[in-house]
Amino acid sequence: MKLLIVTAVEEFQKDVLKLFKKAGIEAFSSSEIDGYKNGKNSIIATQSWFPGEKGGNESLLFFSFAPEEKIDPFFELVTQYNNTLETENPLRVVVVPIERAI
Repeated sequence: MKLLIVTAVEEFQKDVLKLFKKAGIEAFSSSEIDGYKNGKNSIIATQSWFPGEKGGNESLLFFSFAPEEKIDPFFELVTQYNNTLETENPLRVVVVPIERAI
């Protein structure tokens, strides 16, 4: 078992769900997050005078405790998907090995 972590801008939510389904990963969780990129304007954006304003991009974090044999197919699908994008916000995917689990 591996911990699969995916981040995406909110607009790609339906696409990420389709990729999980194609790879046969049926159990996963998600959470809304604010995404930031390092740069000149990122510090200014986080120090807003108006507390209701968000400085980051509305993004999503997905994670799944996935069987090892489903990881490579998922990476292939995401690579193909990212190659079709015309944006600077590709899907980001990482895998973390699980040493112990209950």
